[in-house]
Amino acid sequence: MIRSRGARGESLQRIFVTSAALVLTACSTLPVSGPTGPEIQRAARRASEAQPGQLPFRIVPVTTAEALPPSAPVPASTMAVPVEPPTDLIGPGDTLNITIYEAGVSLFGKPATRLGSPTASATASSVDQGASSEQIPGVRVDDHGDIRLPFVGKLRAAGRTPEELQAMIRGSLRGMSQDPQVMVSIDQSITNSVVLAGEVNRPGRFVLPTNRETLNETVALAGGYKGETKDVVARVERGPSSFEIRLSDLMDLPDRDVPIAPGDRITLISRPQSFSVLGAPNRAEQIRFPRGRISLAEAVALAGGANPNQGDAAAIFVFRYVPTTTGAEEPVVYHLNMMKPGALFLSQQFAMKDKDLLYVGNAQANQPTKLVQLVSQLFVPITTVRATVQ
Repeated sequence: MIRSRGARGESLQRIFVTSAALVLTACSTLPVSGPTGPEIQRAARRASEAQPGQLPFRIVPVTTAEALPPSAPVPASTMAVPVEPPTDLIGPGDTLNITIYEAGVSLFGKPATRLGSPTASATASSVDQGASSEQIPGVRVDDHGDIRLPFVGKLRAAGRTPEELQAMIRGSLRGMSQDPQVMVSIDQSITNSVVLAGEVNRPGRFVLPTNRETLNETVALAGGYKGETKDVVARVERGPSSFEIRLSDLMDLPDRDVPIAPGDRITLISRPQSFSVLGAPNRAEQIRFPRGRISLAEAVALAGGANPNQGDAAAIFVFRYVPTTTGAEEPVVYHLNMMKPGALFLSQQFAMKDKDLLYVGNAQANQPTKLVQLVSQLFVPITTVRATVQ
């Protein structure tokens, strides 16, 4: 019985030694959530040497305010400031109401309305009581900018105001009627309108009341925008040109408001900004911007900071593609050592951008800790069995 116990003890010792050897061999293959700070820096050096299979990127240590990347400027409109046309300018697609008042014999046969009748308008009450009027509603300006009227023929209407068109029609009827008077009004205006689509409460075509409206005022005509300001981008298209601005920027800097011109096409697009968090933070996920602009300090806080058991606050990296002067994009990694108090101030001035990747490096002391935990998990059962057989 004693020999049996001794044999079992020797067997357990052999298992112990074999297991320890296997654990030590596998130490370098323990699971990690990503590279450590020094490993990222070594990878950047190898990439700078243009070694095969290495994506070239560079590391920018952010140790001073001069090393901070420039904040994304609020875009200024690249479109020419529109000339304010008259609010009643006629153009192709417009629908006109035309009324012709005549004295004596009517060109159009039986009068449609006798000015002396109770239904006569106040505007025409000063005209001779023997006069009559003919209404021609729904006269559409064709794609070439012309209209056609009985006894007049084709007239150029586009680019003129109703008063100018009135004078043209009256001049064309002179000699055919004793004293023609003409009134022209715009029933449906296409020329002085804009189209709003996308994330607005009432998409459609809207007439500009003054032709001096800005982007903010025009969006208000459509009942405002849907969703949150920080997530909405306004795109203005004017002919072949286009311009985009985030509404949150427009609210912060009203002087950048864009003058709107008749014929503009405005689309509000839902385009939330976000950044990804990887490595050893307290949580790894994709996080939306809570506001239009956030700092690196706020981004780290949203991620829960570096995990005290795994993360390294000295290895805070922001991976970003930076546009170059040639129009290409260069991969750049910004590094902050947030173990230093000065870096905490710099992180408040570091502006995050859409699609940034925030990486919290693994602490170099993680591997020994994981090894101890793994050894404990393997050997505690063996020690328990050994104590039991003895």
